[in-house]
Amino acid sequence: MLWTLLRPVGLVPAALILTTIAAGAEAGKSAGPSEFLLVAQIVLLIAVGRGLGEIMMRIGQPSVIGELLAGIILGPSLLGWIWPEAQAAIFPNTPEQKAMIAGIAQFGILLLLLLTGMETDLKLVRKVGRAAIAISIAGIVVPFACGFALGEFLPDALLPNPQERLVASLFMGTALSISSVKIVAVVVREMNFMRRNVGQIIVATAVIDDTIGWIIIAVIFSLASQGSLDIASVTKSVLGTLAFLAVSFTIGRRLVFQLIRWANDNLVSAAAVISVILLLMSVMAMITHLIGVHTVLGAFVAGILVGESPILTRQIDERLRGLISSFFMPVFFGLAGLSADLTVLRDPNLLMLTGLLVVIASVGKFGGAFVGGTVGGLNGRESLALASGMNARGSTEVIIATIGLSIGVLSQNLFTMIVTMAIVTTMAMPPMLRAALARLPMSAEEKERLEREEFERRGFVANLERPLLAVDESVNATFAAHVAGLIAGMRGLPITVLHIGKRAEEQEKGRGEEVSHEAVVKKAAETVSANSDNDAGSVDVISRTRRAELGETIADEARKGFDLLVVGIAKVAATKDRFDRKVEGIAAKFEGPLAIVAAKGKHLKQPMPEALNILVPVSGSAVSKRGAEVAVALAQAGSGSLRVVYVATTRDKGAQRGSSRGLSQETGILKDTSDLAARYDVDITTTLRVNRAPEAAILREIDTTDVDLVVMGVDRIQADHLSFGGVADAVLRQSKVSVLLVSSGEARQAPAEQG
Repeated sequence: MLWTLLRPVGLVPAALILTTIAAGAEAGKSAGPSEFLLVAQIVLLIAVGRGLGEIMMRIGQPSVIGELLAGIILGPSLLGWIWPEAQAAIFPNTPEQKAMIAGIAQFGILLLLLLTGMETDLKLVRKVGRAAIAISIAGIVVPFACGFALGEFLPDALLPNPQERLVASLFMGTALSISSVKIVAVVVREMNFMRRNVGQIIVATAVIDDTIGWIIIAVIFSLASQGSLDIASVTKSVLGTLAFLAVSFTIGRRLVFQLIRWANDNLVSAAAVISVILLLMSVMAMITHLIGVHTVLGAFVAGILVGESPILTRQIDERLRGLISSFFMPVFFGLAGLSADLTVLRDPNLLMLTGLLVVIASVGKFGGAFVGGTVGGLNGRESLALASGMNARGSTEVIIATIGLSIGVLSQNLFTMIVTMAIVTTMAMPPMLRAALARLPMSAEEKERLEREEFERRGFVANLERPLLAVDESVNATFAAHVAGLIAGMRGLPITVLHIGKRAEEQEKGRGEEVSHEAVVKKAAETVSANSDNDAGSVDVISRTRRAELGETIADEARKGFDLLVVGIAKVAATKDRFDRKVEGIAAKFEGPLAIVAAKGKHLKQPMPEALNILVPVSGSAVSKRGAEVAVALAQAGSGSLRVVYVATTRDKGAQRGSSRGLSQETGILKDTSDLAARYDVDITTTLRVNRAPEAAILREIDTTDVDLVVMGVDRIQADHLSFGGVADAVLRQSKVSVLLVSSGEARQAPAEQG
C-alpha cells in the first residue's frame, strides 16, 4: 500500500535530473524566454502536483494541498535548498520566463473562480435564509477584526510599503476571514451531509463568505491601485460593483441562458458552448477590471450565472472541470507554492509570527462562526460542526494571497506566512469536521425530507432539463402542448416547440388547406406558457419550424441535448398493429425518452381541459414507475384526480402464479405509488386487477370510472418497427379516452410469453 502511494513521488527525482540536464542545455542556446522551459515547468507541476494530490486524497485531505506542496517541493523551500542549480535551471528568475507561466496561472485564477461560481448554489442560500446570512456575517466580522488588528501591529520589515499599512491590514483581515467553499463542500459531500440541515447551512455560509470576500477583495484592489484612501475612487468602485451585481443577476441571468441555448442550438463546431462560456467569463472579467475592481469578481459571477442556467449544466460542468482540475489547478497552485519560500521560517521571529497568524486565524474564524451559529438558532453540536468547517482556507486563501503579492500589498515573507496558514488550517479542517458531523443525530422531519430528495434524485421527472415538443396543425398537437406545458411549467423548464407539419413552401401550394406553420407554433407556445403559472416561474419557449425532411430535422434537434421528446400529431396509430409512419420516423431519429400523445374523447373538443382525471397502470417495473412519476407530476401541476390500477405484465405472470407472495407484492407496489403521490401532496385512488390480462384490466378501469387520460410507462421493444408491446398497443387502439405513452430511451428485447 505504501509503495503504491509513494510510486508517483518516486519518479520525481528521475524527472528532475532529466529536466535539469535538458534545461541546462536549453539555457546555453539562448538567453531569452524558452518554450522548452515553459513546457518542462508545466510537466513537472502537473506530474508532481497530481501525484501528491492523489496521495492527499487517499489519506483524507483535499487534492489542492498536494498541488501546493508540489510547488513548495519544486521551489526554493526544498529543491532550491537541496539542489539550487537544478531549481535555478528549471525555474529561472528572469522576468520574461516567469511571465510566460504566470500568464497561464493568471488565466487559471479566472477559470478556478468560474468553477467555484458554478458550484455556488444560490437556491441553497435562499433556502436556509437568514440563519446562514447571520452566521456568515458573524463568521466574517470577528476574524476580519482580528486580521486587521494583526496587520496594524506587524513590523514594518514585513510590509512592502509601510506607508500603506491600511491596505495591507485590510488584506490581512480578508485573508483570515474567508473560508474555502470548495474545500468545505468537498468534505461535507464526502460525509453525505450535503442535504442535511446543518450541511446545507455550512455550505451556504461558505458560499456567502466567498461572495462577500470577493467583493471586499475587489474594493481593496481598487484602494491599492489608488495608493491611498481616496473616498471618491472607493465610492466609485463600490457603486460600480453593486451596479455590476444588480445587472448580472437580473438582465445577465437571462442573457447567459439565452447565449448558452443559442450556442448549443445553432453552432455545429465542437465544444461551442464551452467557447461561449469562456468568452462570457473573459468579458465579465474585463468589465469588472474597467470599473476598478479585480477580474476575479467577474469570473466568479459568470460562474454563478452559468451554474444557474437550466440546461446543459451537467455536461458543461464535466467538460470544464476536467480541463481546470487536470491542467490549470496544478499549474496555479504549484506556482503559488513556488512563490512561498519556507526557508525564511528558520528565522525564529518569523516562525513565531506565522504560528501566531495560524492561532489568530483559527480562533477568530472558529469563535466567530460558533457565535454566529448560536445566534442563528443552531444547537451546540451544530455550531461546533459549523465552526470546524469554516476554518478551512484552502484555494481561496492562496488566490487572495497571490493577488496581494502581485499588486504589491504583501511582501514575499508575508505571502509565505499566509500560504503556510492556509495549508495548516485546511489540513486540520477535514478530521475536525468529520468528527463533529459524526455526532449529529437526525430528526424525523429531516429524515423524511432526505428520503424525498433521494427519490427525486433518482427520479425521471425531477431530472428533466429540456423537453422538445414536436407538433403539427392538429387538435392532438394542442392537447400535447397542454400536457408538455404542465410538465415543463411545474419546474420552469425551457421548452422548444418544433412544427413538423407541412413546410412553408408546401403550404403555399395548398393555401387554405392547413393552418400556417407560424400560427401552429405560436398556438403551441401559448398553450405551453398558459400551463406554466406556478412558483417555478414562466416557461421559456422557443419556436422552430421544419426546414428539411422530417428525419433530418429530428436528428438535427436530437443532438442539442433534449432529454424528452413529446410528440403530438394528427395520426398516431396506423393499421396492422403499427404506429403511423411519421411517428416511427420521429422515434427512429430520437434515442432518448419519448412521450407520445393521442387525444381522444372529450379532449378532441376541448384540448385544453381545466382538469385531468388520470389513470396510471403500475406493475412494479422501472418503466411503470416512470409512468407513475409523470402521472403524479401532471396531477400535481393541474387539478383533477389520479387513479392507480395494479396490473401484472407478461413477465410478472409466471413469477406470481401460484405464489403466496403475490398479494403482498401487489399491495407493496401500490403503497410505493401512494408514497410517491404523498410526497407531492397528490390524492390517489388505488385498485387491484390481478385476475385479468393487463390490457383488459386497464380498459375495464376506463369503462367503469370517469378517467379521461391514461398515462402508461412503456418499454421500447427491439423490432423492425416502433413497438411498445401488446399491452400498450391494445390500450392505444381500444381506449375511449386520451392516452400518453412514456417510453424508455433504449430498446430492449421482447419478453418470452409465459404460459
